[in-house]
Amino acid sequence: MKKAMAAILSAAMLGTLVSCGNSKNESKESENNSSNAGKTIGIAMPNQNLDRWNSDGEYLKQKFESAGYKVELTFSSGDATKQNNDIIGMIDNGVDLLLVAAVDGSRLSKTLDAAKEKNIPVIAYDRLIMDTNAVTYYITFDNESVGKMQGEYVRDALSLDTTDGPYNIEFIAGDANDNNAKVFFKGEYEALEDYIESGKLNILSGKKKFEMVTTPGWSTENAEKHMKTIIKDYYSDGEQLDAVICANDSTALGVIQALESGYNGKAPVIVGQDGDVANLKAIVDGTQAMTVFKNVKDEAGVAYEVCKTLLDGGIPAADFVKTLPVDVKYDSDAYNNNVKYVQSYILAPQLIDEDNLQLLVNAGLYKWDSNNKYLESAT
Repeated sequence: MKKAMAAILSAAMLGTLVSCGNSKNESKESENNSSNAGKTIGIAMPNQNLDRWNSDGEYLKQKFESAGYKVELTFSSGDATKQNNDIIGMIDNGVDLLLVAAVDGSRLSKTLDAAKEKNIPVIAYDRLIMDTNAVTYYITFDNESVGKMQGEYVRDALSLDTTDGPYNIEFIAGDANDNNAKVFFKGEYEALEDYIESGKLNILSGKKKFEMVTTPGWSTENAEKHMKTIIKDYYSDGEQLDAVICANDSTALGVIQALESGYNGKAPVIVGQDGDVANLKAIVDGTQAMTVFKNVKDEAGVAYEVCKTLLDGGIPAADFVKTLPVDVKYDSDAYNNNVKYVQSYILAPQLIDEDNLQLLVNAGLYKWDSNNKYLESAT
């Protein structure tokens, strides 16, 4: 029944789940391969330890190489200093364009100023790069909507509008140096703020501010340690924990592990983001309620089209979205990096729970395992 319902939902699926690799685009790539020869794209990814950055990096590398470009792909192990050095190396090697998913968006300005001096376009990928006018474009998902989706899911799961409560909730945010983590938290908290202020939702730990709930490196281990402390201090004497909003799936996994080892109450509603395989399994098993899926092929596909247009001498702008095979919004006045408003292309995220897991299979990124029970990577 679950998969039958998902099949119906898939017919109305958002455009963000449409693959960018259509035959029309592939034909154009083939025609332009000769003109792309000799041009090099520098791709700087923040970490190889999270599923999504591996997927993004390898997909982008394949996409550019299939169109005839050379690619320098680096993963910076969550180390901002290493990423700066990686990018300096790319600049010294004379790359024609930089696509950067920042480890710490506040620590790249001087390095990227050197790229600007050499007329190397810089595209911020997924995370906004702050304090520099070197950034040409920003490509990401609607991150405040991600947090809003998470908060509204908890609202509905706890029936906050139709029950008296009170209920207890905790927040586990992402890395303090990641601008996206702040935006996620803003969306989450604002979706539930009225219930918190009225006392229907209580935060027993008192951790109501982003700075109080951050997770260094977005790591599962750090999230688990944080959650274990919260359980020990506030939920070890029979207090019920009703919901935990986690910034992403790696932190959600840490929360699940902490609860399994030190919490005796009824399982709370746990929400995350990214669609990591371990968390999709947790959704099937009932230990995680939902995740927010961001189709990395779509994001990478938009990044590819923006970069290719720049390298071909074009200037992407508002009308550029009409040429893209996915649903994208252009915004030139919402994303300020403290120096300028960065022209941005914004994709829509998708809520995934036990009822619509089939959407991920339809997107081509996952497949059912041999028992037709859990999802696994299709790549």
